[in-house]
Amino acid sequence: MKDLEKHALRFATKAHEGQLRKYTGEPYINHPIAVAAIVATVDHTPEMIAAAYLHDTVEDCGITLAEINERFGRKVATLVAYLSDISTPYHGNRVARKALDLQHTALAPSEAKTIKLADLIDNTKTISTLDPGFWQVYKVEKKNLLAVLKDGDPVLWEQAAAQCE
Repeated sequence: MKDLEKHALRFATKAHEGQLRKYTGEPYINHPIAVAAIVATVDHTPEMIAAAYLHDTVEDCGITLAEINERFGRKVATLVAYLSDISTPYHGNRVARKALDLQHTALAPSEAKTIKLADLIDNTKTISTLDPGFWQVYKVEKKNLLAVLKDGDPVLWEQAAAQCE
């Protein structure tokens, strides 16, 4: 593991300390670790792995993009920015917020789209089996995301799409 990746894993582990996964109760850091492991199975860079570890820190931990930029560089911060939702409750109901976030994701570089595909793959594993009711909502949102994630890794895109069948 390269230094950038190790630093990102340590930082994300500390940022997510005490957080638990909604459906499994396991330490939350297991999700970013799983996302990074999925990204590592396809063509990737150290910055992509670092961003995979850090992808939920802005949304869930109160970490700023400026801090990510300062600690990990502009490339990682840019990827994390594209992986972070931009909507807030001010933007309306879930449908309106997800539409705004979808537009943001559509503009992402292919590296961020690859990480987002890995995120979807890992999230689907728990949501589809442990919350069948929400899965119906999430599946529609995921299909909408898949339409704008075609520039991501094709192997991961196929895996993510297969989960919706």
